[in-house]
Amino acid sequence: MMKEFIAAIDQGTTSTRFLVFDQGGNEIAKDQLEHRQIMPRPGWVEHDPLEILERTKAVVVGALKKSDLSLRQLRGLGVTNQRETTVVWNPKTGQPWYNAIVWQDTRTDRIVADLEQDGRGQVIRRKTGLPPATYFSAAKIQWILDNVDGVRRAAERGEAIFGTIDTWLIWNLTGGCDGGAHITDVTNASRTMLLDLRALDWDSELLDMFTIPRSMLPAIRPSSDHTNYGITRGPASIGDGIPVCGDLGDQQAAMVGQACFTPGTAKNTYGTGNFMLLNTGSEIVPSKSGLLTTLCFKMGNRPPVYALEGSIAVTGSAVQWLRDQLGIIQSAGEIETLATSVEDNGGVFFVPAFSGLFAPYWRSDARGVIVGLSRYNTRGHLARATLEAICYQTKDVLDAMTADSGVHLELLKVDGGATINNTLMQMQADILGVEVIRPVVMETTGLGAAYAAGLATGFWKELDDLGRQWQADKSWTPQWSADRRESGHASWKKAVARTLDWIDIR
Repeated sequence: MMKEFIAAIDQGTTSTRFLVFDQGGNEIAKDQLEHRQIMPRPGWVEHDPLEILERTKAVVVGALKKSDLSLRQLRGLGVTNQRETTVVWNPKTGQPWYNAIVWQDTRTDRIVADLEQDGRGQVIRRKTGLPPATYFSAAKIQWILDNVDGVRRAAERGEAIFGTIDTWLIWNLTGGCDGGAHITDVTNASRTMLLDLRALDWDSELLDMFTIPRSMLPAIRPSSDHTNYGITRGPASIGDGIPVCGDLGDQQAAMVGQACFTPGTAKNTYGTGNFMLLNTGSEIVPSKSGLLTTLCFKMGNRPPVYALEGSIAVTGSAVQWLRDQLGIIQSAGEIETLATSVEDNGGVFFVPAFSGLFAPYWRSDARGVIVGLSRYNTRGHLARATLEAICYQTKDVLDAMTADSGVHLELLKVDGGATINNTLMQMQADILGVEVIRPVVMETTGLGAAYAAGLATGFWKELDDLGRQWQADKSWTPQWSADRRESGHASWKKAVARTLDWIDIR
């Protein structure tokens, strides 16, 4: 009998991965390719959707070739994706009307500011659990409709439809122009500013607010769907015959991959940005501290599970900035050596508010600052301040999470590329005062998408089975005194204050 596996497409902000897992949750095949970051103006960040599709097809071929597997061995396919990134395309031709507008993009700041001016922001918060922000998809869709010639008229004719990247890929993989499935799941839908969290449906009042035709939007499905979203087929696909039956936004996929299935469990992902989620179970917890209330996952016909989330725009991308724009390091891995060349940050604090500040501040008028410089400081101090910035931003989020939920974490599960930096992980434990634990399987985002697809196909039976597969690789316990932790965080807060009111949005 032919051995079967579950596969996942993990389409991220900077690259696309294809992963294959066995029944024990072990990664047995992977390929990865980067795609371009298009920045036509300050604050604008775009991707080419067709390039992402081609990269997706290429990594599938690459992973299967490396592992000597065939498509026929794949029992099901899950998709996970950078959330909020917005694509509008013509379903009759398959061509995008415009580049994908990335979640980091801030061109919609005036649209968002107007929402707060006239009180519509409170309606958005109440229905969606989100603050009005450039981060989310709705204002990006409105911008395309209002600024790209012909798109609004095309939408009225049924020739312009919207999706986040999961929707774009699934539509192409399941037939594209020839009846491709135009769907998304509840987690991605919850990041648009258009979903009513309680009804789990697009909200008419919000659609009117952003002047978006309902006909543009995908159908909303569970994150794990035993009826399948569709079967891979057609010239734009990766090959014929694989059920596509799992779909999760990347941070929710990491929650599933980290086995955070019970209320009170949390994880933090270290990628281009940082994203901490806390499972709140069936309870929708409105945030009073600057967090997001969001969907965590919905498995088949089971009730939805909700979460609190703290989203940080710039963490790993600050390390990339040191490498690519400043040339202080030649590779991302060098930052650990450089940061450990000094004993402390030398009084330097770096707040990388390149796209404004996300949780818990939500200030699109902020911009990055480096403060506390003297002639004493070296590039080692800046490297250390960059790593500490990742940790202090996470501290701000955890404090807000504790205030909203009353949950005092004793340990934090971590994942993402930056967790290979042991110095960073020790700093994180020190600054939080919480034990930090890294799992054996590092590709938790892809694993979570695979779990969703595997549950849908019966490859795995129950969530409890998946929870038993989770294993710790390494942990870090806090070494700092409480006084040092409080003093460092107080200085960080002073640095954050220096970033505010830099951009005049009005």
